[in-house]
Amino acid sequence: MTWRFSLALLFQTLLILIVPIQAIHTRLSGQNAILQTIPVDPYDLVRGYYQTLRYEISRVETLQTLPGWPELLTPQPNGSKSLSIGTRFFVILQAPAAPQRDERPPPPWLPVAVSPDLPENLSRDRVALEGTYTEEGFVTYDLERYYLPEDQRTEINGRIQDLQSQPGQERAFVVEVKIDRDGEAVPVRLWIGSRSYQF
Repeated sequence: MTWRFSLALLFQTLLILIVPIQAIHTRLSGQNAILQTIPVDPYDLVRGYYQTLRYEISRVETLQTLPGWPELLTPQPNGSKSLSIGTRFFVILQAPAAPQRDERPPPPWLPVAVSPDLPENLSRDRVALEGTYTEEGFVTYDLERYYLPEDQRTEINGRIQDLQSQPGQERAFVVEVKIDRDGEAVPVRLWIGSRSYQF
């Protein structure tokens, strides 16, 4: 019986380790990309302080004009077509044409197409990010929540409030991510105006 318990414990340990190992692999092998974001809902009583992030590419309105969108839609009983809850697909992002080397915050990558399948042979200035359409009507990328470090919490929230109160600065937030060949991503850095915070 001891070997069965040990085997079950080993299996559970492996399951727990898979997520951090995937994140480490993505961080080491992924390609950098910049996502335009708008922060919302900075506090949660159960989970502690964090910043919830919603990206420009989270909005269906942003994606539905892109090449490949019709292939994601499924027929509905009324004869129309729409995106079904739980649909997983890839958003192809392209680097800005000529970003300034020290531009702060760095300019976001632009969505140029969507695909139901992982694209192959993308050019070096493009990456594919996997997302899921949710019942809230947004696309999520497992990049929506950033926990604030204890020693930076007040500063980060203050900078967010300052920028949001300035005309034209409502979108001065970007997130630098690493995206691997499978479309998985991990956050690397949060930019608030010209200041960055490491994840």
